[in-house]
Amino acid sequence: MNDQFLQRVHAMVRAATAEDQAFSDLMPQVMRESQDLPPVVLNLAMMKMGEGIAAAPPNLGCWLAIMAGSWVEMGATTFAVDEPVLNKTLEVAEASVAFAEAWEKAGAGNPPDPSADQPSQQIVDTIGPHLPDPVGAMLSWFSMERFALSANTMLSKSAELRSGVADREGRAALVRRLAGHCEQMGWVAGLLRVLDGERLLVLDRATQHGWTVTIGGIGDNFQLHTLLAGALIGRPGGLPGTPPAPEIVNCFLDAETPPGRPVITSPWNLVDAHGEWIYNEGVPADIPAVNGTRVVVLDPPSYERQFPAGRRYPMLPGSLTLDGMHLPEDLHAWWPHIAPARNPA
Repeated sequence: MNDQFLQRVHAMVRAATAEDQAFSDLMPQVMRESQDLPPVVLNLAMMKMGEGIAAAPPNLGCWLAIMAGSWVEMGATTFAVDEPVLNKTLEVAEASVAFAEAWEKAGAGNPPDPSADQPSQQIVDTIGPHLPDPVGAMLSWFSMERFALSANTMLSKSAELRSGVADREGRAALVRRLAGHCEQMGWVAGLLRVLDGERLLVLDRATQHGWTVTIGGIGDNFQLHTLLAGALIGRPGGLPGTPPAPEIVNCFLDAETPPGRPVITSPWNLVDAHGEWIYNEGVPADIPAVNGTRVVVLDPPSYERQFPAGRRYPMLPGSLTLDGMHLPEDLHAWWPHIAPARNPA
């Protein structure tokens, strides 16, 4: 059974890369069979799947990417497929941006909906005068949602993939340009900016104490805010008060969100070294660095902030490790670089 499955995977990948009509029969068959197989068998197919995702045209490779993503969510490894999926997603994003620009130059109104409309000769004729490869751009446009869904899974599951991306800010900006046409591309843009193994200096303005923490997999500053509260409040060497309940902290790490999605009250106003507010809707990558270190300053809340529990990216586990405490005398050299908080109003 396992050998037959792997043979069918090889045949499906060959059909995709050769643009053979047999792909339309093999793809649903492989998908059905894979539902009953353990991850150890699916892992054996990942090398061939990665080759197919890299080599197939986007309209067929996107289905291989979706299948590989579903296997990862079933417990299979990301090995050999995560980089091909992300690389192809970025290629498709670049071609899709060119498609959108060509469509605008053509003055044809709103571009086709990549999830609801279909490729057509009319679309090729519309963008053809403005692109060297209008067919390729069109195929990329209509495949970007599926590639983005798979890339979302790969980036969520693999810290190595996230940390290995060169020019993450530039690539995130490229992908973000498509978020208005494809919501899933917005998710990919956000995941490309997630920091891993990043050390932060956290300063409490009232007590002049500080702490060094290391973060990873944090999808937004709501998550950062809550994990800081869990690490510092009511802990030895931390700050007084009542920490968030363990089940709340855990759902910002790697656990399921409690039923009813409880609402959390923020204990602080987070401010950066320049005195600007660190908005919870932002991400840790937005926090500016001083002498190579991102700085978070804890101030009393200026008003009551409340937000629901849960991670922005449910498949992405977060972490915050308390590395050490700093007494006021240890921080004399830092405070001259820390501005008073500014009221954004």
